This record gives sequence, C-alpha cells and structure tokens, in this order.
Amino acid sequence: MNNVTFGRYTPYSTFAHRLDPRNKLFIVILLMVSIFLQFQVWSTTLLLSAVMLILFIVIMLISRVSFIDLFKSLKSMWMLVIFLLAIYIFIPNPTYHWEWYRFNASYAIYWDSLYQCGYIILRLILMISLTMVLTATTKPMDLTYAFEWYMTPLKVIRFPVHEIAMTLSIALRFIPTLLDETDRIMKAQASRGVDFNHGGLFKRFKAVISLIIPLFVSAIQRSEELSDAMEARGYDPRAKRTRYRRLTFSWRDIIGLLIGLIIFGGILFLFIWDHNVEKLDLFQLIFKINVGF
Repeated sequence: MNNVTFGRYTPYSTFAHRLDPRNKLFIVILLMVSIFLQFQVWSTTLLLSAVMLILFIVIMLISRVSFIDLFKSLKSMWMLVIFLLAIYIFIPNPTYHWEWYRFNASYAIYWDSLYQCGYIILRLILMISLTMVLTATTKPMDLTYAFEWYMTPLKVIRFPVHEIAMTLSIALRFIPTLLDETDRIMKAQASRGVDFNHGGLFKRFKAVISLIIPLFVSAIQRSEELSDAMEARGYDPRAKRTRYRRLTFSWRDIIGLLIGLIIFGGILFLFIWDHNVEKLDLFQLIFKINVGF
C-alpha cells in the first residue's frame, strides 16, 4: 500500500509548491491533453513523447518528487503491460504493415503492434508522473478550493458546488488515511498467520476478504465519527462561508501559466499541421529548416 502515492502531499518550498492550485490544475489539464495528441508519423510522435518525458523529469526534479515512488507506482502496471502486449500482438490491426517476425503464412508480429503498446505505456507513465507532481505539491484542501473555484459558474443553475467540493476534499483527505489503515490491517493479519503473497487462488481470496472486511468497518466508523464531529460544530453546507486562506495569483503563476501555454500551443500547432499536411515527418521538417528550404 505504500507504493500508492496519489494523495500524498510532501511539504517542500519549491517553485511548484508555491504555485496557485487553480493555476496548477489548469496547467495539468493542458499537459494531459498534450499527452493524448497522437500524430500520423511515428518519428514525430516518438520525438515529442521524448520531449514530454524529459520535460516531466525536469518538473519532477524541480518539485522534488521522488523517482523511487514513481518506480514503485509503476511496479503495479506489469499486468497491464502484459495484457496490452497480448492484445496488440495476437489481435493485430489490419492497417499494420511493418512486419517483425512471421510464424507462418497466416500470422506475423508487426513493429506497429510493439510501437502502439509502448506508446500507450509511455502515456500511462507520463500521466502517473504528472498526477504525482500535482498531488505531491498541492495540499488536498487547496486542490478542493481549486475545483470549487472552477465550478463556481454552476451555482447559477443551483448546482451543489460546495457539497461536491467538500465531498471531494474528504475523499482526497481519506486516501492516505485508508492506505495507512490498510497497511496496519495487513500487518496485523500477517502476524496472525494470514499470507497475502503465497498459496492458491482460493487461499488468496480468503486472505483478501480478511483484509477488506476490517477495512470497510474502519472506513464506516471513521465516516460516522467525521459526520458527528461536523454536526457537533454546526456545519451547514448551505450557509455562507468565509475562508481562512485566500488563493492569490503571483508572478510565479504568470511564469508557470506562460510556460504551460507555450508548450501546449507548440504541440497543438504541430498536431494541426500534422493532420493538414500529408504525412508530416518532424525529422524532415527540422532538416528542411536547417538547410534553408
């Protein structure tokens, strides 16, 4: 359970930590969209993916996000990697034409399959690293305030913005708590002879049941205690509320926003050009610019 890093805030005083959470959320959305823009030519897609990977490594270094935590999170993806390989290799797309290895006259493995599988895995790695940066540099309450601020226009149609934001805040706050509780229950059950790592399918299923039931009971008890505490303090979701900490933009947010817009604008420009020009190859484009054509 310690391998899961989503929702774990690490208190540092970096450039990313000091950004306004509304600005960070907007930049993350721009980068997420950039990750899912796929080009027609392999070289263009791979080159821009490599640029995005280097960019995210720099962002993680600036934010002081642990690469060890990222690798621990990626360990849980090996089943997904095997599943994707099986899907793309044994169910090839009819448009694939770059053959790598042929078993017989009717079946072959294509480079296109390996490329598509690797590209999806790279996307997942970029998404996980970006999510880690967001959650590691932003307090859960600040992230909730950012969501609530973006949903403010929905108040016109009487949408329960504050209730949704509070629910989201509690969910984010309870993620690390439930992970720690799961780790505690696993250690307690292991001390009583429960083995979560060995045995057959039925034995492992019984071990998981011995973990899930106490975890659900603990979660329900915590939710009841929280609701009683909020009710005892007179919490009213419909009442007009003030904030102890007000979110403000600074020069750091302007710099971060400009960098995010420049990156997104450049990738979007290449994406539009790629789909308007017949088979644009970014390597050929760079060569033409360098030689002066």
